[in-house]
Amino acid sequence: MLRNQLNSLRTVEDSLAYGQPYETADGTTIITVTRTGGLLRTARPVGAFVVHNGEVGWTPAVDATRIALMGELIGLLAAVIATLAVLRRPPWPDLSRVVAIGRDSRHT
Repeated sequence: MLRNQLNSLRTVEDSLAYGQPYETADGTTIITVTRTGGLLRTARPVGAFVVHNGEVGWTPAVDATRIALMGELIGLLAAVIATLAVLRRPPWPDLSRVVAIGRDSRHT
């Protein structure tokens, strides 16, 4: 029974946290949402609920830095793989083999 309670606490810690509602001058209410948890117990923004004129909307939080970093890492990985492929088997012909095969015993 104690183990079940500890497991339920662990799943509660790795969940969403809702911020205090903030009301703007035009009557819009904003409620922020973050995901807590992980190894370092950090909070990461997920998005915000926006309530305006009785309609609720969801605005996701986009981390442009993380997207750009992933693009750079994928480009670097592609360049490394292409370089290794060319160094392992170059696309140009091996001229030393062509010359050696092209020699005739009469010319020696």
